[in-house]
Amino acid sequence: MDDLDRRLLNRLQLGLPLVREPWQALAEELHSSSSELRARVQALLDDGSLTRFGPMFDIAQLGGAFTLAALAVPEERFEAIAELLQGMPAVAHNYRREHRYNMWFVLGCETPQGISAAIAQIEAHSGLTVLNLPKEETYHVGLYLPL
Repeated sequence: MDDLDRRLLNRLQLGLPLVREPWQALAEELHSSSSELRARVQALLDDGSLTRFGPMFDIAQLGGAFTLAALAVPEERFEAIAELLQGMPAVAHNYRREHRYNMWFVLGCETPQGISAAIAQIEAHSGLTVLNLPKEETYHVGLYLPL
């Protein structure tokens, strides 16, 4: 990662400019070209330095729903249950935790009823009880990690 990559990532943490040609405006700001900046973002995604680049939507404002959920998975079934979750479109991501509830995941659905349906499907296919932890309140925290 060179100086331009760092400046680009620092700037992107603040969002793209809200103009007709955001990459061009960003290129002028960073003294580069829009194609160079887009290529750098793609290279950082390709090499794993970035894991995701895209907008953040408030799914509830769009009529959808999401929830944080967890399972207490017996160790001998962990990989099979992880594969089950990875095959479900409603599962945004899942990860291991060192806790009785050792598999955590986020469900995102087009409707609030979709959450209940996804949980029922997981429970039916896994034989495990899902711990559902829906959001109670929204907090907007501006996270900025300078590079």
